[in-house]
Amino acid sequence: MNQSVYIHIPFCRKLCSYCDFCKMNYNSIFVSKYLGSLSAEIKDKYEGEEISTLYIGGGTPSCLSTSELEALCKIISTFKLKEDYEFTFECNIGDINSDLLMLLKNMGVNRLSIGVESFDSDNLELMNRYCTFEDAYSKIELCREMGFDNINIDLIYALPNEEFKTVKKDIELALKLKPDHISTYSLILEDNTLLKLKGYQSIDEELDYKMYNYIIRKLTEKGYVHYEISNFAKPGKESRHNLNCWDNNEYYGFGLGAAGYFEGVRYQNTRNLTKYLNGEYVLENELVTKESKMKYELMLGLRKLKGINIKEFHDKYNENIQNVFDLNALMKNKDLILKDNYLFINPKKIYLMNEILLKIL
Repeated sequence: MNQSVYIHIPFCRKLCSYCDFCKMNYNSIFVSKYLGSLSAEIKDKYEGEEISTLYIGGGTPSCLSTSELEALCKIISTFKLKEDYEFTFECNIGDINSDLLMLLKNMGVNRLSIGVESFDSDNLELMNRYCTFEDAYSKIELCREMGFDNINIDLIYALPNEEFKTVKKDIELALKLKPDHISTYSLILEDNTLLKLKGYQSIDEELDYKMYNYIIRKLTEKGYVHYEISNFAKPGKESRHNLNCWDNNEYYGFGLGAAGYFEGVRYQNTRNLTKYLNGEYVLENELVTKESKMKYELMLGLRKLKGINIKEFHDKYNENIQNVFDLNALMKNKDLILKDNYLFINPKKIYLMNEILLKIL
């Protein structure tokens, strides 16, 4: 039964050079048509369950105008939210003002995810973004004053030509913002992004690893729990929405390019706006067999630092995880650890997660 909803808003005021998400330049005519299709898709699929987490991402949802956000508010009022729901809304620093925050409060948003990415002027220029520390500080102060007490910031590191000292400075400044949650992403140069098309190269792997280790050490020293490969939270402020996905539970995905998992089917929506506006929402479906469900359980569960509860795995699938997957060699060389009913990647080797998963699968 679905208890989580993701809604994708693909519009942006500026397109970032590193981003390969489904996005396009803001256009008010398209926004209006898009919201109409979004409403129709939700009416078509949503089955009236109580929702415990709602996440509006993009793109840049905060670039919508007041009237567009009010229309979006009307659309999401369809959902029955549980009493203790978590409702995340993604914002850019430049869009935050008291009017927007008041509107989000009225929508029921209780968690903000703010794209900071970096405070370094060279990094920001490379990413086609703008955000000074002073901006971020004053806008996050405003969010606090308006009653938002669950704020995530996103940071990107390992950009082409980035030096170690830049990451240290970014983390130092990020901590001054006192966010409740920090997501840190090592930049992957994806095909069809401006950076890749311009021929930029990834930084040296050893430097990337050094940056990652520094981030873990610094954030955990400051009281953040490293609970997923790229995510850190103050105790109790972990992203419930993302944990639902990593726990391999079902969720709705609505909007252009959104992914969802519903009634045993994983689906990917089209990235073609014309098709979406014509009501052709879904691009592809994958019927999840028991075998593929167990693979997803492994791939997603091992992203979490605490790993997979092997008793729960057995209860779910009536299978012993060690009989399903060949884990002996990886447990022997301490890539994987089994302790207190949990199977998890050795924290010293979490950086090698993809290689470890490849060996298993």
